[in-house]
Amino acid sequence: MSNNKTLKIKFYGGEDIPLELHKVRVVQKLNLVPVERRLEALHEGGFNTFRLTTNDVFLDMLTDSGTNAMSDMQVAAMMHADDAYAGSQSFARLQKAVEDVLKKKYLLPAHQGRAAENVIARAYISKKGDLIPTNYHFTTFLAHITQYGGRLVELLYDEAFNLSSTHPFKGNMNVEGLEQVIRETGAENIPFIRMEASTNLIGGQPFSVQNLREVRRVADRYGLNIVLDASLLGENAYLVIQREPEFRNASMEDVIATMTGLSDIVYFSARKLSSSRGGGICTNDLATYRKMEALIPLFEGFLTYGGISVREIEAMAVGMYETLDETMICQSPQYIAYLVNTLTACGVPMVTPPGVLGAHVDAMRLCAHIPQTQYPAGALAAAFFLVSGVRGMERGSVSNQRDEEGNETYADMELLRLAVPRRVFTLSQIKYVIDRMTWLHENRHLIGGLRFVYEPPVLRFFMGGLEPVSDWPQRLVAKFREDFGDSL
Repeated sequence: MSNNKTLKIKFYGGEDIPLELHKVRVVQKLNLVPVERRLEALHEGGFNTFRLTTNDVFLDMLTDSGTNAMSDMQVAAMMHADDAYAGSQSFARLQKAVEDVLKKKYLLPAHQGRAAENVIARAYISKKGDLIPTNYHFTTFLAHITQYGGRLVELLYDEAFNLSSTHPFKGNMNVEGLEQVIRETGAENIPFIRMEASTNLIGGQPFSVQNLREVRRVADRYGLNIVLDASLLGENAYLVIQREPEFRNASMEDVIATMTGLSDIVYFSARKLSSSRGGGICTNDLATYRKMEALIPLFEGFLTYGGISVREIEAMAVGMYETLDETMICQSPQYIAYLVNTLTACGVPMVTPPGVLGAHVDAMRLCAHIPQTQYPAGALAAAFFLVSGVRGMERGSVSNQRDEEGNETYADMELLRLAVPRRVFTLSQIKYVIDRMTWLHENRHLIGGLRFVYEPPVLRFFMGGLEPVSDWPQRLVAKFREDFGDSL
């Protein structure tokens, strides 16, 4: 029996706010620099929030990757790591944790999630034009598949693209579309089917267990494997308990085991899944393991460390078990829900229902006056940092890549993601985010577009440089000073 009912805590005064189920014992000092310095920092960083230094960032909501707070038990475990190059007992403990939690016997370690994607893509993309059906792409996965000559097809139901929605599982794969793609392409040209828990680029939206079962039935009919990106598996499982009636009284362990049991290969970024640094690929099939085994020493490190610090391996093992603890997982989704619901009530266009990973602002609606050719999500990310010191991430066309002819490809959605790492922010900080975003929404007409001045050929959102198309940042600063005086 799950203990999730104990987490629904009602306040006598009627206020509906999340309650932290942890205490803070180590703190890190933050900086909140003046708005004029934030404008300078944007120019120095090419209006790309990835290129900002943390000296200028107040709240870092860029990502939850590697920024989740470790538990005291994880930090303690790091002190008894086995530093052996081969045959480390630290790896043995991680392997046992993966078997206990993910129910997979064979583990290949990799230094992070995208390294695991590289190994999978290299092992399975055998010829140009191989097609990978997925519920939705992730930037690094797409880059690895195309690097080796493969293609992706995204199969979502129409409801997924309705940003203001109440549909509980917008990350569901379109099963009818999947079967049609397999028939048209031929199963021999499809190395595997990929499911992402939860779909990062459409607002952290989960898929249901029932949907995964239906995908499994199609996969079995055509003899195809399912590869599960489990980086946000804990949060997906938490929302399954909240939203899928069959699992209302299930435990996290039961839901996670059901999902991984329906998958042939499970890979993950430990930066997300277990609040540590590293990654891995796991399976119960020895032949599948052998297909990728030799690539680990070639690209990552020996088979019992995979390029990961053994201290992080110890933290990964503990964090894997903590994924089963609903009190560890629930805080981030609850904070995200509070942020999304409060901003929605203030009129700010948000992706709903609240998902995982972060709160997502619909830049296409908030910045309706900015054409997609001028990257509204990137402009909104820059503008929000300017007025708040909060660093979010563009998840729109800047995060896309050009086609083979060099033409721009525009994203289905233009989103500003405000990541909420596990157990990092306080409620007052979340309220500050709400306050500044509400103000920016009221002054959205002052936000202008961006254009590229430096564009790397791949993963341009990491390193690219942009500039404003007008003097809109200066005008936004002037309005900030008019309304806030000498406040930071």
